[in-house]
Amino acid sequence: QVLLVESGGGSGQVGGTLRLSCTASGDIAGTVCMGWFRQAPGGPRQVVAAIYNDGTRTVYDRDVRGRVTLSRDKATNTVSLQMNSLKPEDTAMYYCAAGDAAGCLSLVTIGSWTSVDFRNWGQGTQVTISS
Repeated sequence: QVLLVESGGGSGQVGGTLRLSCTASGDIAGTVCMGWFRQAPGGPRQVVAAIYNDGTRTVYDRDVRGRVTLSRDKATNTVSLQMNSLKPEDTAMYYCAAGDAAGCLSLVTIGSWTSVDFRNWGQGTQVTISS
């Protein structure tokens, strides 16, 4: 199994910055990309950003594009989400996930994902942005 450990969540201010990190360990050979998803209360879980493990492909949700940068440290299997210009609507539970080849391809081409292709999830970290 793949273990994903998240850190960096917490409270932020409008216009401020937060940095979320996710470190993968365990059986990660079958994973092709890693990314961050978020879920607001009562809403669906949506992708924020994802990056291929080789760094060749990156995808950002349109709601965060321009404010968010996703980077990967291959040596430590860590993906970091730098969020700038925070908005109240960024408030959500944020989850790190790792996907297989099919899931990652779907994510970067049409922006969709399924639980079949993304089976490895962190436990989530809360991000709360004050108005």
